[in-house]
Amino acid sequence: MQQHSTYAPDQPLSRLCNKRILLGITGGIAAYKAAELVRELRKAKAEVRVVMTAAAQEFITPLTLQALSGNPVHYSMLDPEAEAGMGHIELARWADIILVAPASADFIARLTQGMGNDLLTTLCLASDAPLAICPAMNQAMWRDEMTQANIQRLVDFKGKKLHYFGPADGEQACGDVGPGRMIEPRLIAEHCATLFTSQSLSGLDVVITAGPTREAIDPVRFISNHSSGKMGYALAEAARDAGARVTIITGPVRLSAPDKIKVIQVDSASDMLNASIEAQAQCDVFIAAAAVADYRPIQVAQQKIKKSGEQMQISLIKNPDIVATIAQLIDKPFVVGFAAETQDVATYARGKLTSKNLDMIIANDVSNTDIGFNSDSNSVTVFWDESEQEFPRMSKSALATDLIDLIAYQYTATQTNIDNNEQ
Repeated sequence: MQQHSTYAPDQPLSRLCNKRILLGITGGIAAYKAAELVRELRKAKAEVRVVMTAAAQEFITPLTLQALSGNPVHYSMLDPEAEAGMGHIELARWADIILVAPASADFIARLTQGMGNDLLTTLCLASDAPLAICPAMNQAMWRDEMTQANIQRLVDFKGKKLHYFGPADGEQACGDVGPGRMIEPRLIAEHCATLFTSQSLSGLDVVITAGPTREAIDPVRFISNHSSGKMGYALAEAARDAGARVTIITGPVRLSAPDKIKVIQVDSASDMLNASIEAQAQCDVFIAAAAVADYRPIQVAQQKIKKSGEQMQISLIKNPDIVATIAQLIDKPFVVGFAAETQDVATYARGKLTSKNLDMIIANDVSNTDIGFNSDSNSVTVFWDESEQEFPRMSKSALATDLIDLIAYQYTATQTNIDNNEQ
């Protein structure tokens, strides 16, 4: 009988527990969403203190946010009560992260210029905590060259301490359609959670495959698939943040190389296999997130094939199964596979788990166009032994963090069993 796992991985927001979040609210219609954001953060057991600009108070009252956060709302540099209590410098020191949502074009411009002409900009300048900004403005304002230049300057100034969440595309309050909407509060909270890590893979070597492969037909044509590599790259970053030394073996993708991660670029399935065999020799955990082409042409034309007639036939041969090859090695690492299915997901996933000798398999339904390939969100079910764990739809970065924790948990359990059996 199939059983559900007794392991309960971190929920998407659990890493916010006991974290000190300083929420800055600037003027804009999206300020009304700050109330729901405070609720999400508090639900995750984070401690929240709110700072509002004068313009923000035109859209939502301090009293509302005080009631939701359970703390006084700060809005004046010269507030005698605040200065007699925590004080603006102590407030800056208190924060584990400063989250500005919504962040208006005006706020971004003033911060870029180093202005401390209100409490919120002063706190941003006075704090060493990471700064997360959720832009929210009219689509034309977002696209304006000055706004984009200000954002780039902030990135240059703040480096790794700066994080941008959004903006989203869609219909705006003014009636325009385009980029500039503040992303939803739940997603903002999830993004914040990913900034806090568990170090669950500390000291381990992790190899991850990502993206599609290209199987050449001739010098200009190839067979491939719709994989963007986003899930594999998110897993690589989550594993790195969990303390692992990470190598990512990637097919052709339009993603920037992650910081502090060794990147091996390949093209075909054969190239990925060779790189995987070499890399796994020194790895503890192997995660096969790449969407490898199942077949390749038997022969690759040396010159471009010319059009001749209405039909063209290409004979294909099966590609090597990379994850199965790694899992069959005598001294194999802990191997995690992926199953992208369009029907009977659980049945096919469990079949692959057994037939390929995997330790775990992560399955998702790619027939749902809202998740999976090229999407920024995903929903999966993980299978191992007689257990399974479902993960609801969330951002791929948040999902990657939870998956890495589960993989680390199972890896540790497996190593413990091996050690016990050897004694």
